[in-house]
Amino acid sequence: MPEDHERHQLSTAGGDWQDRCLSLTIRGPWAHFRRVEGNIVKQTYRVIPRTTVAGLLAAMLGIGRDQYYELFGPDQSLIAIEPVQPLRTINMPMNTLSTATEHLHSFNSRGKISVKLPDPSKPRQQHNYEVLVDPAYRIDISLADRGRYAELREMLAAGKSHYIPSLGLSEYLADVEYHGEFDIERGYGGDDSIVEVDSTIPNGVERVIPQADIRFEAEESPAFMTTDSGGRTTSGFAAYAYSPDAEALSVRDVEAARVDGRTVVFT
Repeated sequence: MPEDHERHQLSTAGGDWQDRCLSLTIRGPWAHFRRVEGNIVKQTYRVIPRTTVAGLLAAMLGIGRDQYYELFGPDQSLIAIEPVQPLRTINMPMNTLSTATEHLHSFNSRGKISVKLPDPSKPRQQHNYEVLVDPAYRIDISLADRGRYAELREMLAAGKSHYIPSLGLSEYLADVEYHGEFDIERGYGGDDSIVEVDSTIPNGVERVIPQADIRFEAEESPAFMTTDSGGRTTSGFAAYAYSPDAEALSVRDVEAARVDGRTVVFT
């Protein structure tokens, strides 16, 4: 990991921060990205939310909760998300214990270290979780903070992480494959032209051209967060068009870019 003076040199190097990005694939046997709307069945987003990508990368960098929202803010970061495996789900019942403060049992309360765990003598509650099976997403990421960008690049290249990466829930561990650093080649799409886009299309659902043999769907999920007196709050959403079969979509009049031979749209 670069020291502070090295990070400063990297942060002041020439070039626009939007000209280069890091590319990685995150995958796992299971994932659950809980939808914000309440329901008896805890449903999952099909596309990993931008805020979850930010949290996963912040965990790899060792940044604490409520300390990374500005780093991944709308004017400070670019993220493109591409499903690379068909998105399928199953319903999975789970028996859980309450983790509310009043239901936690304290162990070793007289010692120097006290651990609070759910009381195992209490009845379990059963919840139905909708979970993704074998999900995989290609992520392209650029940061205005070139020091953090360089730090993330070194962590990915070395296969290291401060905290264990996971996909929504801590028990759904993620495997991270680093592809390298690539140029962001702009100038694709726009001006009413049609391009084949490999990634999801943020805020461009109405620009997708329907095709008889290719399915596409849309969903809105949290994209940005900010710190508030209660910890954090969602400050922005993005509506993604995507192919549940992980195929490219034809899109008209969208500002796209080429990364490693693929066509993507950043948000």
